[in-house]
Amino acid sequence: MMRHLGHSDSITVSNWRVCPRLSPARRPAHLKRGRLKTAPMETGFDGVALYPARLGPAEQKALMALLREGARVAPPYRPRMPRTGQLWSTMQTNFGPLGWVSDERGYRYEARHPITREPWPPIPEILLDLWAELAAYPAPPEACLVNLYRGEKAKMGLHQDRDEAATEAPVLSVSLGDTCLFRVGGFARSDKTKSFRLASGDVLILGGLSRMRFHGVDRIVPGSSQLVEGGGRLNLTLRRVTKPVAPLAGRSR
Repeated sequence: MMRHLGHSDSITVSNWRVCPRLSPARRPAHLKRGRLKTAPMETGFDGVALYPARLGPAEQKALMALLREGARVAPPYRPRMPRTGQLWSTMQTNFGPLGWVSDERGYRYEARHPITREPWPPIPEILLDLWAELAAYPAPPEACLVNLYRGEKAKMGLHQDRDEAATEAPVLSVSLGDTCLFRVGGFARSDKTKSFRLASGDVLILGGLSRMRFHGVDRIVPGSSQLVEGGGRLNLTLRRVTKPVAPLAGRSR
């Protein structure tokens, strides 16, 4: 049975408001691709690249405006754990042709919002530009998962991103709002881990040999940013889900 969106399951779109709406086609030149260049910071893991402050303040505000607009079509909701149906401590929504969802039936990708049954809004151009610049992958992302962390109990346990067929494609994430303590481990949950902070505007890539490393969010630092109205952290995770179809070579009549 489809569950209706209730007060405890949703967040009003006003909580995404930080500046007036901004159409991608009307973005000023200083927000366009390649405006702010930063070198990746050493993380200690091959394939884990951290780009501090890759998005500047103006780009962050512009992106927040686009997220707010998309949230009108795909309102954030609280996902549920497989089998138990327990509510998560975070809220989420998606952008793109596919969206990652979780409920009693398990983890999977779907083309429509699980509550409204409407298609997900398109991925903002700013994020597609980032993918084109940093992902080093020949096909665009198909899903942008948006997680909202708010409050001291909001966290994400160690996990692997393994619901995609295109595991050779990297995972690219963008942090907006409050700083978080991010943790990266090995290829088993019990492996030794290392943690570092992700601040608003940071971009993190898990790719290559590190694509399947366990990772998670221990906690956020409330009040460390004023970007998100009402406080909290947004994490935007770009993924390629399906393997690209290779062009036919040497086709003859």
